[in-house]
Amino acid sequence: MYSNELVRGTLKTIVLKLLKEEGKMYGYEITQRVKELTDGKIQITEGALYPTLHALEAEGIVVTETMHIGRRVRKYYKLTTEGRANAKRKLSEMADFLGTMRILFEGTPGPHHA
Repeated sequence: MYSNELVRGTLKTIVLKLLKEEGKMYGYEITQRVKELTDGKIQITEGALYPTLHALEAEGIVVTETMHIGRRVRKYYKLTTEGRANAKRKLSEMADFLGTMRILFEGTPGPHHA
């Protein structure tokens, strides 16, 4: 598992990427999808996820949609139009950042720095 410090710095981008790909997701679904995609190397706690989702909502990047599933109410999060543009920028920035980190640690340019 990676340190909370590393995950905290990338959590917003991770959430944006998943919502961009999946359309809409609820909180627990996001935590499980990240765990599944990373073979358990990244495990997002509810204590980290929900403040991030609420911040994205306050920024107008995501909106919520409430659905009744039997007796339960499930809150789904999805990107706004502005959120989709923001996600595209953030994902591009992350790809560039990862290429720069690769240069720092391996001394070889990645695909974005060729």
